[in-house]
Amino acid sequence: MSTSHTHALPSTENERALRFALALTGSFLVAEVIGGVLTGSLALISDAAHMLTDAAALAIALAAIRIARRPADRRRTYGYHRFEILAAAFNAMLLFAVALYILVEAYRRFTSPPEIHSVGMLVIASIGLIVNLISIRLLSGGQTDSLNIKGAYLEVWSDLLGSIAVILGAVVIQLTGWSWVDPLVAVAIGLWVLPRAWILLKDSLNILLEGVPEGIDLGEVELAMLAVPGVLGIHDLHVWALTTGKTSLTAHVVYDQTHSPEDALMPALQTVLANRFKVVHTTLQCETKPCARQPQGCTTADSTSEHGDNPNVH
Repeated sequence: MSTSHTHALPSTENERALRFALALTGSFLVAEVIGGVLTGSLALISDAAHMLTDAAALAIALAAIRIARRPADRRRTYGYHRFEILAAAFNAMLLFAVALYILVEAYRRFTSPPEIHSVGMLVIASIGLIVNLISIRLLSGGQTDSLNIKGAYLEVWSDLLGSIAVILGAVVIQLTGWSWVDPLVAVAIGLWVLPRAWILLKDSLNILLEGVPEGIDLGEVELAMLAVPGVLGIHDLHVWALTTGKTSLTAHVVYDQTHSPEDALMPALQTVLANRFKVVHTTLQCETKPCARQPQGCTTADSTSEHGDNPNVH
């Protein structure tokens, strides 16, 4: 028995937001790089480096959304949704690289602090803050629905905080002349970025390794399925995600022969999985007794077939 499933494509609204954010970020990037060099500010250069990774992250996220729209084919039966997760993982590695560069360069600046032009630093960082605020507003709606958008969103958020830190640092330097504040601000930016980059990378790798999605407890899923009348046992249970919000499940279901798999059992199981765990793409193999265990997996020797024995049920 099979049921129809809807695989929602990435939102055109998210794509539009990414395009606007990329245009803003790219437009300001050149000015910030030039300003960082002219003022001699590492904090501003670190903010410019963040802006560069922002632009790269936004471009990669936009490309991934477009690629993910490609329909499934004979070679890629699940389609191209994983491109969004690859983009998120790449963005996480970009964040790591930028944070490490900032920390290394800040150490050098502590030992030999250069002259800082705090007024130019303040003006450029203030403009960057406005650009980041607009970009965050554009991306905030989609970051909870897509790990790919979340990666770009975190990039912009880190740059927003970087701009705030640079502004504060510029004010302190202008008032006190303490040039060591500049690398100190850069270190604070780098340390803020590192744990968030790790979280993004960990979430991306979990999906790429087909781990159980965040928020789903495999034990609870099994107990919920066992609670359905007529279900005697569950084994070979697997839950994974193609991309954010597209969770799939496969399992072998041992059932009481007094219950019809097609008329009662499967609809009840699908309802429980959809309502409690938001899992709508399922493949359930029904068996009157557990299938035979082999080194390569569970065989169907003891399973029933569609005509009086046992089908695979989707």
